[in-house]
Amino acid sequence: MILLGSTGSIGVNALAIAQQFGLAVDVLVAGRNIALLNQQIQVHKPSVVVVADGVDLSSVQHPRVMQGEAAILEVIASSSSELVINALVGFAGLQPTLKAIECGKRVALANKESLVAAGAFMDISKIQPIDSEHFGLWYLHNSSRPIERMLITASGGAFRDWPIEKIQEATLKDALNHPNWSMGQKITIDSASMMNKMFELLEARWLFGEGEYDAIIETKSIIHALIDYRDGSTTAHIARADMQLPIAYALMGEMDQKILSSVNLLEVGSLEFREITTQRYPIWEIRKELLRNPKRGVIINAANEAAIELFVEGKISFLDISKQVIHAFEHFTQEPKSIEEVFAMDLDVRNHIKSRA
Repeated sequence: MILLGSTGSIGVNALAIAQQFGLAVDVLVAGRNIALLNQQIQVHKPSVVVVADGVDLSSVQHPRVMQGEAAILEVIASSSSELVINALVGFAGLQPTLKAIECGKRVALANKESLVAAGAFMDISKIQPIDSEHFGLWYLHNSSRPIERMLITASGGAFRDWPIEKIQEATLKDALNHPNWSMGQKITIDSASMMNKMFELLEARWLFGEGEYDAIIETKSIIHALIDYRDGSTTAHIARADMQLPIAYALMGEMDQKILSSVNLLEVGSLEFREITTQRYPIWEIRKELLRNPKRGVIINAANEAAIELFVEGKISFLDISKQVIHAFEHFTQEPKSIEEVFAMDLDVRNHIKSRA
């Protein structure tokens, strides 16, 4: 496999599955955690390694080390591996997804921004989702019964239990205090604003086609997806919040071995569900319009990434992130007609948001 983002949580779990099943790792691509990368190199012995920053080249314990975005595209094209796991964060993950598909490779996709920004311009049949929510929908989506609605669940993020009037005062530290688990900075902020779930609904729309999609909060993160059938019945995908299960299916195709311990519902005791409201999560007001016009995902992604940069720099408040995204969605009303227009629009939206700070 080619593993993009080897030192993040998805990458670490993917390598655990690779080791468990004796799968070869041809390429490791990592950011700045060189200590962990060197440990991975010793265990998995990749043919080539790519790092983000040239200053780290001399610290990597491997005879063939490359650096930068162009190197990622080069190793995808030159590797004989037929599988790319894309666990990169942000819009930077789009080009590698496109290159992998262009090269005829399968993509186990954890990079949300690829589908959000450019789902209309890629071969979806080459993509296997490894987000737990999309994996849950895929796992349930195996019958001929007519589907009425597909649901994914949200944890609710850092401000799930805050008094709504206090959220305006939230700091970066507050936004990174997730109630259920520890994740990277951007995805934790996206979880707090509910942007992460907006992205996942849009991903589901590209992965499974036209239909009705929605999300609800399930506070224990035990249920990951549900499907409402036209006959009135509902099925739910219940599993521990561990990415190794969707990764195992993406790597192996099928799975007849135990990856996780089953959920003990007696230990869980009870489950709590909540509505996602626009009072707590203002971004939710554009959900329906976005799903009706899914090609405009590039706008919300670019605006969100630019606004998060401003928030991290202390130039805007937490709630201003959603305000900036909503503004961009209303200001940029056109749809991209090609992948080239996706990249051009991404740049235009980012510049527009930064000019407003």
